[in-house]
Amino acid sequence: MMEWGLLLGFAGACVVLNLVPGPGMMFMIAHGIAGGRRGGIAAALGMATGTIVHTVAAALGLNGLLSTAPAALETVKIIGAVFLLYLAVNTLMSARKSTTPSATRANTRSTLRRTYVSAVLTNLANPKVVLFYFAFVPQFLTPGGWVVSSQILVLGTMLIIIGLIMDGAVGIAAGTFSALLLSKPKFQRRLKELCAVIFGGLALRLFTETT
Repeated sequence: MMEWGLLLGFAGACVVLNLVPGPGMMFMIAHGIAGGRRGGIAAALGMATGTIVHTVAAALGLNGLLSTAPAALETVKIIGAVFLLYLAVNTLMSARKSTTPSATRANTRSTLRRTYVSAVLTNLANPKVVLFYFAFVPQFLTPGGWVVSSQILVLGTMLIIIGLIMDGAVGIAAGTFSALLLSKPKFQRRLKELCAVIFGGLALRLFTETT
């Protein structure tokens, strides 16, 4: 059985990890601004899905394989960077067009789908998540307790739930802020241009990390 003290310590570490400003938070803010509250929620769900994949991989012992075969991780990072670059260009082009409410409603579903997919890829391409499971999680494992894979799944579930709540809150807050300003077309264009810059910056960061 896992010790409650270790679980509480891990929960605190997860909160701190999600509070630290970084690419993940910028990603959530950008999607919240670009897609409103629903965009922020879609991004949070995508991030959580990526973390689920990381958790299952860690439980199956794939993190060790990734550390010995970095080419697999590099491929995922490149795919994520290309997708973020696509989002940057697409968002910038959207900022240059005048969009009617009916057109916006028609594009909402596909936009949310792209947001979710980009969030999953961004999370999977984040080497810090792999490092978190490879170097940090083992410190909270209890020798002689449950089997290691079960302990990793429990800790991973805690990380997923805490991350989903905190990412969702950030995305919804950014979406609410964006919704309050949608009546001002000029400011809306500036927000989309800011989102394009953020997406482009995240793509550049992933590209440089692959070199």
